[in-house]
Amino acid sequence: MVLYFTSDVVSPPYLIYMGNDKFENEELLKWAWPEDVWFHVDKESSAHVYLRLKTGETLDDIPSTVLDDCAQLVKANSIKGNKMSNLNIVYTLWTNLKKTADMEVGQVGYHDHKQVRSIVVEKRINDIVNRLNKTKVIKNNVDLRQQREERDRKERNKEKDIQREIRLKEKEEAKRREEAAKLRSYDYVMKTENMSTNETGYDSDDFM
Repeated sequence: MVLYFTSDVVSPPYLIYMGNDKFENEELLKWAWPEDVWFHVDKESSAHVYLRLKTGETLDDIPSTVLDDCAQLVKANSIKGNKMSNLNIVYTLWTNLKKTADMEVGQVGYHDHKQVRSIVVEKRINDIVNRLNKTKVIKNNVDLRQQREERDRKERNKEKDIQREIRLKEKEEAKRREEAAKLRSYDYVMKTENMSTNETGYDSDDFM
């Protein structure tokens, strides 16, 4: 079961989602998208919340209001964290998460701690949590692997189109340079000072 939320505090809105339990979180950890950002209560048990970035966005591009939405959702779905003040929420790109065989279900680490950000939630804001819950969509039996593979296929096709366009432009540019070189060569030959006539280089006395 996967829970989907819409953060519509900006336009276009952002997709936020999380697993219903720690086992679903394990599946999300396997098949989240490279452009997804992972949120979690620092050093406490909580939901694993994911935010899907727009194409080309980085951690620095996330609107502050969207960050607040994600942080409030994490806090609201942490048994202990929901009761705490000044709660520290950590977040990083999914690609920075590390999972090893010795880790427990739901436990993750980081490849690079420098790529981990944090945000402090002073208190739960029910207006935000209620707004997000009104957008909640629950989907059972979600094939996360199939969704990820479909996403990857589209990305590969997009990259192929980009490379094809680059090669085409390079070919057209090479042809343009070749034609320009031919024109320069033709202009050089056709200049009067570089042209020769039947009389050039001969003296009439040579035929006597």
